[in-house]
Amino acid sequence: MRIILAVLWCLLGIAASASAQKSVDWPGVGNDPGCMRYSPLNQINRDNVARLKPAWVYHTGELKGGAGKTIECTPIVVDGVMYITTGSLRVVALEAASGKELWQFDPLKERPFTHHPASGGVNRGCAYWSDGQPGGERRIIHGTSDGRLFSLDARSGKLDAAFGEGGVRDLRQEFEPRIAALDYGPTSAPVIWRDTIMIGVSCGEGPGIASPGDIRAFDVRAGKQLWTFHTVPRPGEFGNETWERDSWKNRGGANAWGGLSVDPGRGLVLAGLGSAAFDFYGGDRKGDNLFANCVIALDAGTGKRVWHFQTLRHDLWDHDLPTYPNLVTVTHHGERIDAVAQVTKTGYVFLLDRETGKPLFEIKDQPVPASDAPGEHAAATQPIPVKPPSFAAQFLDETNVTDIGPANRASVLEQLRKVRGGPAFNPPSTQGTVVIPGFHGGANWSGASFDPTTGLLYVNSNNVPNIITLAESQPGEKARIGPYSHKGYIRFLDHEGYPAIKPPWGVLSAINLNTGEFAWRVPLGEHPELTARGIPRTGTETFGGSIVTAGGLVFIAGTKDERIHAFDKATGRMIWEHPLPAGGYATPATYQIDGRQYLVIAAGGAGKLGTKAGDAFVAFRLPD
Repeated sequence: MRIILAVLWCLLGIAASASAQKSVDWPGVGNDPGCMRYSPLNQINRDNVARLKPAWVYHTGELKGGAGKTIECTPIVVDGVMYITTGSLRVVALEAASGKELWQFDPLKERPFTHHPASGGVNRGCAYWSDGQPGGERRIIHGTSDGRLFSLDARSGKLDAAFGEGGVRDLRQEFEPRIAALDYGPTSAPVIWRDTIMIGVSCGEGPGIASPGDIRAFDVRAGKQLWTFHTVPRPGEFGNETWERDSWKNRGGANAWGGLSVDPGRGLVLAGLGSAAFDFYGGDRKGDNLFANCVIALDAGTGKRVWHFQTLRHDLWDHDLPTYPNLVTVTHHGERIDAVAQVTKTGYVFLLDRETGKPLFEIKDQPVPASDAPGEHAAATQPIPVKPPSFAAQFLDETNVTDIGPANRASVLEQLRKVRGGPAFNPPSTQGTVVIPGFHGGANWSGASFDPTTGLLYVNSNNVPNIITLAESQPGEKARIGPYSHKGYIRFLDHEGYPAIKPPWGVLSAINLNTGEFAWRVPLGEHPELTARGIPRTGTETFGGSIVTAGGLVFIAGTKDERIHAFDKATGRMIWEHPLPAGGYATPATYQIDGRQYLVIAAGGAGKLGTKAGDAFVAFRLPD
């Protein structure tokens, strides 16, 4: 107990110290290297957040005729300068207090695309490095989804000529031509450990051959590759036996597309890895398919595996681990333990010891349905945490279809009779199978935030089912892509376009990682037209995550209603919300300049929720 009280007093002291400082940065997309997304600032707090107003708005100028690309960037702030990435992959430096542009860099103007960008060209932010010397080197590291790394002088935005070839590192140069021609590149921010850049990538997820999802490391000064970890192990490497015969070859997926987190003291880089290609049929990759769907810890200096834990075997549902793990410290049986919290598309939190990867709460192997697709061998069981409980719906049948209106319910029941409903982990079929949680989770790249003073993890999740239908390949395609493709990423919706399941469709949950229990759960987001019909707040599907502060607040946008919200972190009561010029489908950041705290969010709209496009970054602060 004395140790716990001492730690709490220490954390409170840090919060008080931070608030007293004139300036407090947000130096990485997750703030700290372990990506807790926690700020010790408390100038904006429960008592005054209702007074929060826009301080400045920066427009990227990329809207053309009302069309634009979504902005998923979390800004970083270092020494009073904010660095952002735009929907068109430019890097812009702004005065963090005013939004005044200092410089911008356009990678497509300097070096036009030579390859098609992966995942539609989205980008979630950049990384900052310095040599630690007064007046020394300062760099912004920017990865683009066409397979390049750019190193920019943080003061001027000019390319660093010593890095790669004139400031640009071609990430494909190690690949044979056939693989180099395929989709490949970072969509989430790189991470830095000492003088090492580490990246995860987006790549093809099939059917057919794909570029590798390997985690890679590069020297920050020269761009030289230092190591590569094969996320699909090759012969002689640990885990290769989980791929029957030669099914590891040219295998895409198993990639850390959602980013990485770092434990600087232990010299570890950690990742949550995606599903193996092809996402929905694994007859040509029989086995558990390591390291797909694994939380994995690597030695940051060498790239060697330290430990792994597989959260889903032989994935058939595109249920990637879609985000970096949060590095947290929890109290179990009176002992403080450094841990890893991984939120999943399947709607669970896996809490693992950071040293060993062993679960801190019991995990049971649960029998799951078998597949009747010819050639498929679904895993017989899946690992399910006993604690914490699932934060997303785990089945869809007649008992929990939508109840927002009789006609809505009837339209869903009619569709449900034609496909296979039921529990999670029901394998894809040629008839059509309900995927619950859906392809976007559960949790998605939105990830989670953690409050080290309370042990509470905050995660926004989706309850929006999908339908997956396998389609037999045409005779001329089978040799190239295998026996099956699929009929599309179909959302299971009612006749009005609302999710087929009973609300809430979007939820914000606070989970006590010390006890493994919910602290609170509330709907996140609103369909105003349904509220006008007298339907209680349903929540909406969300893209973009939360941050938590010492001021007692959880800030989050991400909702289809195009607002940003503040919740009381102890109770879940929504205290404040404010409209944005477009949907805030990104994670916010908070920082302090000259004694004043700011909150900033990208408002790019568009994207998977299909709302109007925007081109803004909006910063809020308390009035004078």
